[in-house]
Amino acid sequence: MIFKLSIKIVFIAVEIFLAVYSFVLSDSLLIKFLFFAVTAVIIAFSVTKITNKLLPIDKDYISSEEESEEN
Repeated sequence: MIFKLSIKIVFIAVEIFLAVYSFVLSDSLLIKFLFFAVTAVIIAFSVTKITNKLLPIDKDYISSEEESEEN
């Protein structure tokens, strides 16, 4: 229940932020592009972090650190 409430609060905060952003900075294309780029990077990092937690670790991949420990 708390998780659903926190998701709703984050969603509302993002919507308010986007509304204020589009109202205040509607004429500047550079600011829009920078906002888009920063948002895309944040989303990419969060999706990567979520998939690393949800998906199982690839057992065929051995990092160089683990490989050196085995030898």
